[in-house]
Amino acid sequence: MKFNKCSRCGCFFSSVDDVCPSCKSKDEIDKHTLKNYLDNNDNPISLDSLSFNSGVELKNINRYMESKEFSTYKKMIVNDDFNNVKISL
Repeated sequence: MKFNKCSRCGCFFSSVDDVCPSCKSKDEIDKHTLKNYLDNNDNPISLDSLSFNSGVELKNINRYMESKEFSTYKKMIVNDDFNNVKISL
């Protein structure tokens, strides 16, 4: 085991994980929420919109998207928010 800094709360802990034991359950809930949202929405979405609509913090979404667990969802993410703009005349 090594001494790490928690990716969620910033506290220091000793483990092989990237989150502390206190944040592990929060991380699992966020991952489940995010997967559920992405599984039920087929449209491409920006990271900002995904964070807003799912309630999962952007920094955590970025961290999850780097993992193999979320590799199949990367194709749903767009780089900008221009696709979500609606213009009323």
